[in-house]
Amino acid sequence: MYKVAIIGGGAAGFFSAINLAKLAQEQSINLEVRIFESSSQYLKKVKISGGGRCNVTHNCFDVRTFCQNYPRGSRELLSPMQRFQAKDTVQWFKEAGVNLVAEDDGRMFPDTNSSETIINCYLDLAKKYGVQLMPLHSVVSITKSTQGWELSFKEKESFIADSVVIATGSSPGGYKLAESLGHSISERAPSLFSFKIKHPLISDLPGLSFPNTSLKLVLPNKKSFKQTGPTLITHWGLSGPAILKLSAWAAREMKQANYQATLIVNWLNNETTSSIDEKIKSLKNEHSKSFVKNVYPEELPKRFWLNLLNQHSISHEKQWANLSKKEVSSICQSLVQSQLEILGQNRFKEEFVECGGVSLKEIDFKSMESKVAKGVYFLGELLDVDGITGGFNFQNAWTTGWVAAHHIAEQAKNS
Repeated sequence: MYKVAIIGGGAAGFFSAINLAKLAQEQSINLEVRIFESSSQYLKKVKISGGGRCNVTHNCFDVRTFCQNYPRGSRELLSPMQRFQAKDTVQWFKEAGVNLVAEDDGRMFPDTNSSETIINCYLDLAKKYGVQLMPLHSVVSITKSTQGWELSFKEKESFIADSVVIATGSSPGGYKLAESLGHSISERAPSLFSFKIKHPLISDLPGLSFPNTSLKLVLPNKKSFKQTGPTLITHWGLSGPAILKLSAWAAREMKQANYQATLIVNWLNNETTSSIDEKIKSLKNEHSKSFVKNVYPEELPKRFWLNLLNQHSISHEKQWANLSKKEVSSICQSLVQSQLEILGQNRFKEEFVECGGVSLKEIDFKSMESKVAKGVYFLGELLDVDGITGGFNFQNAWTTGWVAAHHIAEQAKNS
């Protein structure tokens, strides 16, 4: 009996376990798979992902384009994704009885709009293929013995495995285990976070969203980062897809700058200083007798416009005809180049991603096997791989889990 220990009952752990047990059944490989989970709950991140709907993957089936959505790990994931990509994930779930549906922004969810669908699918398949679930098994150490890899637990009997898969996400225990096996961990930092900003332009406007903004993040003594897309004003500052993407690309640099930086916002992405100047002048000419509070660029929410007037001490009751050149110029500047000081970051409770992890140079991406400790495999977020928001982090879990499962099945068959 070839024994496989999977440490971590999350997305990557379950996906690798199910695929491995299925391969063993189909190819009559004498193999046993156990998932060791430190808590009593499985698939916790799957449950809360996408606001409880589970953003399974992204509707982009070109591997090279897909891999461009990983600030770290894009080059290394090219080979594994050629073997198992988003299109394969959709097909895999379809065969398991789960239909994935794409939204306009490319994110894909189960058609039930419930993460419980994915959790139940995994639990049912684990049972079907004989995967043994071992809750409340916190791994203290992994050591190499003559019989194989020995896993020691807190107050539980140890377990000897022929292969070990470590899929512990961003929990500290997984990094400690990796280091104990001789792996180096690249600098870790929060990724996918929103910005704390206090500024009169966005004060008291939570919930207002801008569908198409252009952002430039300027860090002290660092290169700048750019991003476009929807931005949301919150109680504490700014969030939304464009902000989250920006935070992912600048994760390490933001941490090193202690989350102090300048954000330059063009609230009307397609507008330049000259084009918005023309627009404002045309409003002035066409609505000269109107109050400035009542007439404004149609793309802007009214409450935001009133905040902008307040910021520049322009009376709401002023007629457009009486706006000075300086006031027109300051309005244009604020719309195209608002400078907002970032004071810190906000994370999404449990639903966050970390960059950093097991060094990619120490992993064979053809198999996900460690180059340092043969027979040990690393998956998903434990690696120094992280994607932007939109289903990319889960796809990393599915792809690396699938690749590891196929390699271990081959090893077991030949043992």
